[in-house]
Amino acid sequence: MSGPQLSMALCTYNGARFLSDQLESIAAQTTLPHELVICDDCSSDNTVDIIREFAAGASFPVSLSVNDSRLGSTKNFEKAISLCQFEVIALCDQDDVWHPQKLSRMADAFHRDTQIGAVFTDAELIDENSQCLGHTLWSSNLFNMREQKKFESGDGLEVLLKHTLVTGATMAFRSGFRRLVLPIPSEQIHDFWITMLIASVCHLAPLRHALIRYRQHSAQQIGPGKKLTFWQKVPRRVGPDYYLSEAERLGEICERLHDRRALFPPHPNALHLIRQKIKHRKARAEFPSSKVLRLPTVIREAATLRYWRYSRGVGSVAKDLLG
Repeated sequence: MSGPQLSMALCTYNGARFLSDQLESIAAQTTLPHELVICDDCSSDNTVDIIREFAAGASFPVSLSVNDSRLGSTKNFEKAISLCQFEVIALCDQDDVWHPQKLSRMADAFHRDTQIGAVFTDAELIDENSQCLGHTLWSSNLFNMREQKKFESGDGLEVLLKHTLVTGATMAFRSGFRRLVLPIPSEQIHDFWITMLIASVCHLAPLRHALIRYRQHSAQQIGPGKKLTFWQKVPRRVGPDYYLSEAERLGEICERLHDRRALFPPHPNALHLIRQKIKHRKARAEFPSSKVLRLPTVIREAATLRYWRYSRGVGSVAKDLLG
């Protein structure tokens, strides 16, 4: 096979219900991984037995590490990523189903363009009975063609600062970026952390194919949910803790970019853009309860276009004035 050697990082926790389907889809890849690294976070069902049975018959190396105590999703992915040995690391969830061409198309993208630091794909959304929900991850997140072209032109960070849209299960990145992304702070969500950092220093490329069947179910920690209209996607006004928490996570990203800047120089405008979003989030967190007294801050945030760059534009203005 031409192209980079591939590691897969799969994290499991009580995933027995769907895990076999996922493992079978990995075994059916037209381009097989050079290794599958699995970290189990103290499952109490038969997840580990399913993994061991699969590993015994797999045509590629499968390593299993069972944690001594619960790490949680973020730290478990950190561990799995740290154990991967090859050039590209593809992240994997326990409850999805991969299309046979997923690894092949990802490997081809890295092979064709050495400037790509990470790739991510679209996904078909399915329910817990594997029935198609009739829309994709990108359409659910309102990731339109204009925004896709911004990624392709190297301006993906601007899109990511407006809304979260990269799911770890659709993502792969060059292993050299581990020196940038690890360790992952415990309050971060691993895929958000990784995509923001890589998009700040390198090219993050979208692949316009739905290459996994992304399962939505009641036990899922994070997911896009049902398809929403634009106005439904505009969040209701929330309390200050929500905005301050986001500002804090973005602040950690700025700190990491600053600390590792000698090895991974950020794009010229990256830190400025992130800090502008932090200002916007703090401004929204500090609104007084009086709708009238909010007006000067809303006008300022609108005049600087931060509502349009870092929130949902007119919809967010309306929420802050009327919510």
